[in-house]
Order: sequence, then structure tokens, then C-alpha cells
Amino acid sequence: MQSTGKELPGLSVTLDKMVHHRDANFPPATPHAFVYFLTITNLSQETVRLLGRKWIVRPTLGDLEVIEGDGIVGETPLLPPGGQFSYNSYHLAGGACVAEGAFHGTTAQGERIFVRIPPLTMTPPSPSSLS
Repeated sequence: MQSTGKELPGLSVTLDKMVHHRDANFPPATPHAFVYFLTITNLSQETVRLLGRKWIVRPTLGDLEVIEGDGIVGETPLLPPGGQFSYNSYHLAGGACVAEGAFHGTTAQGERIFVRIPPLTMTPPSPSSLS
């Protein structure tokens, strides 16, 4: 899967909210969950179908991770001009990291497009604030 095509002016992604969550059942290597709520807004004149996503996660310590897949939380949303799609998901992390990427899809005419996901900075709270 590639984010080839053109970046569609008027199609945008905004972070509505991010929440840190920690649970004793999380794997020891990734004890932090960052739950994010995103909205994709189509202010272009094109109807678009979003088909997949690509995330690049850059941890402060450790290896870069690339996550690609079809759909967005199991859906392929159709966004007419003025349409929006909101969803939430999460990233598990071992520590601080930044995630960014793109959603990709097609216009009603079959032209390949993408929209960038702005960088999401995920910083665990200090250990003293977790108790």
C-alpha cells in the first residue's frame, strides 16, 4: 500500500482529543496506550472514499515503526463535499513517541488522493503522576 496520488486541498485531519491510559495487563515493553480521537473533514469539491492508512511512529528510544493497513477502523468512509468522519483508536508505546502519516483513497472519478495526518506527540505522564 502506498500513499501515492495527490494531496487533496480541502481534505484535512484534526486531532480532537488524546488520552493516556495505562493498565497492568499491557505488555511490559509497551505499558502506555495513547487513545486518539480524529476527525477527517472534506471541504474540497470532490467526493472521496478513504481506503487505508499509513502511520510512522518515531519513539524517542527504539526503532521506527511503520503501520499500514486497509480501511480506517474497519471502514472505508465515503466523504462528500462538506462531509466528516470521526473515529478513535490507539497506539501502544514503551515511552514518548511521535506518530504521523496519511490516509489514502480515491475521488469519485478514480483519482488517487491522500491527506496527511498531523504529528501526534505522545508523552507518558511522569511516574509520580501515575500513582
